[in-house]
Amino acid sequence: MGFPGTWMTESESMVYRVVPKCACSTIGQIMYRSDHGRFFDGDIHDAQEGLHKWGLDHSRGPISDNVTAHKSLVFSCVRNPYERILSSFFDKICGIQRNGRRYRGNLVPKLMETYGVEVGDPDTGFEFDQIRSFRRFLLFVRDTIRFNRPMDPDIHWSAMSGHVSTLIKGGGRYDVILHVEDFEAGMAGVLACAPLRHPVDLGAMPRFNESEGHGPKRAHPVEAFFDDLSMHLVREVYGRDFELFGYDIDDPSRRAPRREIDLDAVHAKLGA
Repeated sequence: MGFPGTWMTESESMVYRVVPKCACSTIGQIMYRSDHGRFFDGDIHDAQEGLHKWGLDHSRGPISDNVTAHKSLVFSCVRNPYERILSSFFDKICGIQRNGRRYRGNLVPKLMETYGVEVGDPDTGFEFDQIRSFRRFLLFVRDTIRFNRPMDPDIHWSAMSGHVSTLIKGGGRYDVILHVEDFEAGMAGVLACAPLRHPVDLGAMPRFNESEGHGPKRAHPVEAFFDDLSMHLVREVYGRDFELFGYDIDDPSRRAPRREIDLDAVHAKLGA
């Protein structure tokens, strides 16, 4: 299996398992700056040098050697599943991507035809019934995750526990899994434990939200999108995420986690 979705600084000061829609752009830029004293000029996901990534052939050996020997601090970051799936919907389904097109080509037209999902039009201000459309998208998400139809689940809405588990199953171990809801404090703890070439001022950093401004603004609070049926679907596909990472499955309005993450439990349950 190896270590898919894993990034590492060239200095090997830290290793990060990417979880999409959980501040990964910001974390990648922090890692890059800690080595090079500057941020990457562009979307960090496009960087082909300056940061080891499992997807780059020359990076696989160094990442594998480091993680299996646990030479450096290893961490990841998770997010409230209710907010994460909403973010996936507004960014990947409703938003225009940075290439000027819809995400994954014909995916959105297929969703519109098969599931009745609406996404709005940028020329008319993205006006559509966000709640109704999101709930229909959630049915599609359930079908992809539970039944692999009409396609395999996309990385942006597949369960966080699935992403986190690959490093454990490959023989690695996490030192930290931080909550995006307490990002600055959690990331400061990571940086304090890593031998940085250059300091990073978390409070003075710009925002690295590559999807910002390219789609509709969410018009309702999180809890408005989740009725009894949609909460049932969320339980069905993300129940383990709530359990392992300490979020409240019964209250979509509660953004913050209820408790700290038990790393021993995460390793025991995801490494089996």
